[in-house]
Amino acid sequence: MKKITFLIAGLFLLISAAETNGQAQDCTLKYNLFKGDVTSKKYDKAHAHLIYLMDSCATLSVNIYKYGGDVAEVRFKEATNKKEAFVLVKRIYEQRLLNYPDKDAAKVHSDFATFIDRNNMGTDDEIFAILEKAYQLDASRLGVVNLYKYFQGITDRNKDTNPQLVFDTYDDVLESVAAKLAEYALKLSPLQAKEEAGEVLDGREKRLLRAYTINSKALGQVEGGLDNIIIKLSTCERLIPLYARDFEENRTNVVWLKRAVSRMYNKDCTDDPLYDTLVEAYVEANPSPEASVFYAGILYKKGRVSEAMDYYKKAVDQEPDAMKRANNLLKIAQLFEKKGQRSQARSYANQALRNNSNLGNAYLLIARLYAASANDCGSSEFEKRMVYVAALNKAKRAIAVDPSIYSKASSYIKSYSAQKPSKKVIFTANIQPGSSYEIVCWVGETVKVPNN
Repeated sequence: MKKITFLIAGLFLLISAAETNGQAQDCTLKYNLFKGDVTSKKYDKAHAHLIYLMDSCATLSVNIYKYGGDVAEVRFKEATNKKEAFVLVKRIYEQRLLNYPDKDAAKVHSDFATFIDRNNMGTDDEIFAILEKAYQLDASRLGVVNLYKYFQGITDRNKDTNPQLVFDTYDDVLESVAAKLAEYALKLSPLQAKEEAGEVLDGREKRLLRAYTINSKALGQVEGGLDNIIIKLSTCERLIPLYARDFEENRTNVVWLKRAVSRMYNKDCTDDPLYDTLVEAYVEANPSPEASVFYAGILYKKGRVSEAMDYYKKAVDQEPDAMKRANNLLKIAQLFEKKGQRSQARSYANQALRNNSNLGNAYLLIARLYAASANDCGSSEFEKRMVYVAALNKAKRAIAVDPSIYSKASSYIKSYSAQKPSKKVIFTANIQPGSSYEIVCWVGETVKVPNN
């Protein structure tokens, strides 16, 4: 009897194994047919295979959903009943996340939100909810447009009730962007140096240079876009009472202090006594090189110049990371710029560039210094306008080394180009176009006379 039982059990196992093996073979066959039809753009035939694969082979490959998305979007585009066609798009989105939750889920959410928005298949609240899921998973996988939309949603929903959440989200996004830009800067630098040295880039290097440049430019747009959204909210009139209210519970919170100090510095709220209080608390909570820069600034403001210079030196000498050191040096340059000490500001900006040759904002700072000196660096119209040529050169250099500041640098270039000496001014000065000209004031640059 036992032998019969074992035989029956074994028979069932063989049948089950055969069925499983047969189903696996069917799935593989259907998948290969499906892939071939998608590649050949035979979307109607591919659709039938897609439904079978999602019903019977849902975990065979994530490519079922990647290719399936293409099929669903084509069918949606051609459909007269959009709501009915949207059912398949949504099913692919939901089933992919169910079966492959670890396969770039943030981008899947982001892409679905884009589809809904572009085709008017959901409300603003529904789109925001999907973008929020994407953001919480991995903010870096949201495209530029979706980052704007998400941040706009956060701002609209919280600007009056919870402005701190708006600021925190802004800082989170920009810190993520800054880290990514620093990564691209490290990759761009050797490629740019090789190109500028006259060496020929191979095919792979050209592709990488182009990709890094495009990505840096796109990421650079994020900061400007977010600033445009937050600008009305982040005024000194709003920031000061907010930070005064929350200071006591955050006096040892390094992240909160760093962000509060940075925002008040960037928004020129540094004359308020609260700024000094925040900086002093930041230094005490985190005696870091970056904190030393801000502390040196308030010492300098109080006339304690010698102590300030010691802290500036500490901010540079104690920072082992070249990229962070460059950023600290740029902040020092900005402080001297605000004080009108142009030569000192340029000196620190150049030091920043020696630590990070791709720091375009350092070139833009020097460009501003030169432009601000135009009336002090010549007696004739020609001499004054040639200072703008020096400023223009720095702005062009900024955009060449740092694609992330393309938009800002372009506005500088447009402004300074309009200030170049005209043909008439050059002719009146009896100067040969294309010749070299030395700006003899503190600028001390030798530039080419424009050949208009």
